[in-house]
Amino acid sequence: MLYYALVFLVVGVIAGVLNLAGVSAVAVQISWVLFLIGIALVAIHVVTGRSTRVT
Repeated sequence: MLYYALVFLVVGVIAGVLNLAGVSAVAVQISWVLFLIGIALVAIHVVTGRSTRVT
């Protein structure tokens, strides 16, 4: 999830440099939402104390 947030952030920055305001705004907004979802999932994982075990 955080990987996709980073990808959309990079797309937004590149679009901003190329002066594509609409594309830049949408890409940065998507990256912000994905970042928040990723942080929430990490927080839930830490609070619940679950771990992945390979059997």
